[in-house]
Parts: sequence; structure tokens; C-alpha cells
Amino acid sequence: MATRAQSLRKNPTTVEVRFWKLIEPLRSSGYHFRKQVPLGSFVVDFACHQARVVVEIDGDTHYTDAAMRKDRERDETLARHGYTVLRFTNGDVMNNPEGVYDALVLALGENTPSLASLRPRMGRVTLPSSQVGG
Repeated sequence: MATRAQSLRKNPTTVEVRFWKLIEPLRSSGYHFRKQVPLGSFVVDFACHQARVVVEIDGDTHYTDAAMRKDRERDETLARHGYTVLRFTNGDVMNNPEGVYDALVLALGENTPSLASLRPRMGRVTLPSSQVGG
């Protein structure tokens, strides 16, 4: 029987696939990112353990009061374990990939021309709302 993380890895959202392509220059530069990573009782969307950075890509389901409270508690728990948590919306990844990339480079602690110059030009894409869900 597949674990929750394995199931999520096998069935990525369109936005997760786009983010994975977006960070390819970072992965090629030696940053090892993993998808759908179990961390304690959580499964995070993406993690780079060497830099202690977690990336969460939030769909519409994250914007209820209860979900935002749960996300805050989760972020605080991960921070207590030494992780920086970056949260991007589906719209951020799809419509502002260069800004997402730049924010991630800063979180990795690499504000250098070498990584910044690797920023892919992905263009802006808008998904139908039926594909953007969280």
C-alpha cells in the first residue's frame, strides 16, 4: 500500500509540475529538492534539506480561517525544527514564476549573480479555475 507521500508524488498537480520545472536550474546547481516529503507528522510539497527550506504551494483550500490557522501552526512547528517555510499560491507559480524563483534563491541564502542568472524564463500561464484547486 502506497503512503500518502508516495501517492502525492505519483499524482502531482499541474502547478507542482510547473514549480519542479522552474527549480531545475537550482537542482542542476547542486540543490537537492525532494517532492512530497514526510517531515514529522506532515507531508510538505517540496523540501531542500541541505538548506533547511520547505516550499508549500497553496491552492484555494488554504484560505479558510481553519486552514490558515493549521498552516500557521505547521509553519511554526517546522521553524522550530530549523526549516524556513516559503508559501506560494498557485497563482504565484503560474503567473509570476520569476518572482517565485527569486524568492527561493534568497531563502537558499544564495543572492549571487550565478543562481539569479539561471532564472528560467517561463512566461505567464493562466490555468482554468478548475485546474488551479488546492
